[in-house]
Parts: sequence; C-alpha cells; structure tokens
Amino acid sequence: MKFALKLVLICFPFVFSAQKNGSASAAPVKTTIQKTVPAAAKPDSDKINEEIPALIPQKSGGKYGYINQLGKVVIPHEYSNVGFFAEDCNLLSSPNAKAKKFGTAKYASVRLNGKDFRINQAGKRVYLFKDSDLGKCPREFKSQLFHAYIMNDRYGIIEDARFEHPGDYRQFTIYPQYDYLHIMEGEDLQNPMIVASKNNRFGVIDINNNIIIPFEYSDIKRNYSWILARLFEVTKDGINYYYVDRQNAGY
Repeated sequence: MKFALKLVLICFPFVFSAQKNGSASAAPVKTTIQKTVPAAAKPDSDKINEEIPALIPQKSGGKYGYINQLGKVVIPHEYSNVGFFAEDCNLLSSPNAKAKKFGTAKYASVRLNGKDFRINQAGKRVYLFKDSDLGKCPREFKSQLFHAYIMNDRYGIIEDARFEHPGDYRQFTIYPQYDYLHIMEGEDLQNPMIVASKNNRFGVIDINNNIIIPFEYSDIKRNYSWILARLFEVTKDGINYYYVDRQNAGY
C-alpha cells in the first residue's frame, strides 16, 4: 500500500547522507513493562514532560505497543510496527472528507497482519488505509543553515552563510574533531540537535558543542523521532532500541 506512513521505529530507520561508525558492544538494556493500564485511561494525566508525547512507542516480545511517560503499557504490544501520534499528510490531503479527519495528530499509524490502520489514543483501530483515500503531500523544504564539514577525516560544523576558508579555524562553528556528525531535522534551524560519534560511542550535541546526550550509546538513529516527538532512538547493545528525551531519561 502506497502512502507516507510515519513509522520511525527500529524496522524502518531513516539514515541520511553518511553511514554510522562501527558500534561497540555493551550490556543489554531495558525492561519489559509488566503493568498494563486500562485502554480508557487518559495518558495526558500521567505526563511528566510536556515536551514529549503522552504515548510513546515501545517494542516488547517482538511486537510494538505504547507506554505512557510513567512506563505503563496503555496500548498492548500486538503490532509489527507503529508510529507516533502525529499528522499523516496523505490523509489530511485526502479527497475523502470522512478519511481526512484521521490524518490529524489525534491518531497514530500502525501495522497489523500486513494491513495499515490509524488508531486513537484508546488503542481502537478506527481507520483502514485505502489507496483511493490518499492525497498528495505538499512539498515543504527548509534549507539547513548548518552542515557537516569533513577535514583530515574528522567532522565539524560550518554555517554556510559565513564559511569561506577552511584554513581559518575561526570560520568553523564546530572545528572538525568528531568521527561522525549528523544534523537532525527540526523546526529550529538556528539551534539544531546534532548526532555525534567519538571513540565509537554516540551522543548528541548542540550547535555550541555542548553535550546534550552523553556519549554512552552504540548507536542513535538518524530518523524523524526528534522532529515528531522530541525524542532520540538509542541503543547501548546495538539490538535493543528505546527512546530518551533531551534529559537522557529513557522510555
């Protein structure tokens, strides 16, 4: 089925211009959630971080479901893939007025037995995707202000508008010193989050070279989790991925 399903989890990483370095092994992390809350529970009542979604995708036992910010299962783990509760532009642009409402951020896209659905925050499957319902997404492009720059096999950051001569270290926003850098897509072009690698460990820095997420991960996915949910998808063992917020709290 052809549509722009926002599935940003482990099965569908969105890796961009460069490939990550080799991962170092680490002890397995994380946690199978035991407690399940009723489907009728309101996840907003358990929010402790207003910056991130009330419901967060989680993988357990090879299946995906959703937990709230307290780590309680709200929507059971039964799907082969899920996305965040976020807009679906194909449905928002649908020629079918009845389908269009399911494109709002009140719903999330999930996959079950090879079929794709939208679910509400109670976990009910309320819409089955149909090709005839899908409209065309308007093209939106925002040119980045900063880009990675490689010099002497090290990555740094330059600001396109003022960078001219690599021989002048003062023209670098971040002087080349990392094994790898990738600027995450986001709304704030002046202050992007940057996935960085040093000594085969991954972390996140800002444009001022401040460490946001410590360099303790074997991988951080370069996908849409930051722009959609203000979360980073990380792993310490290269197998078990989960989310952390900008305070490095895990979900």
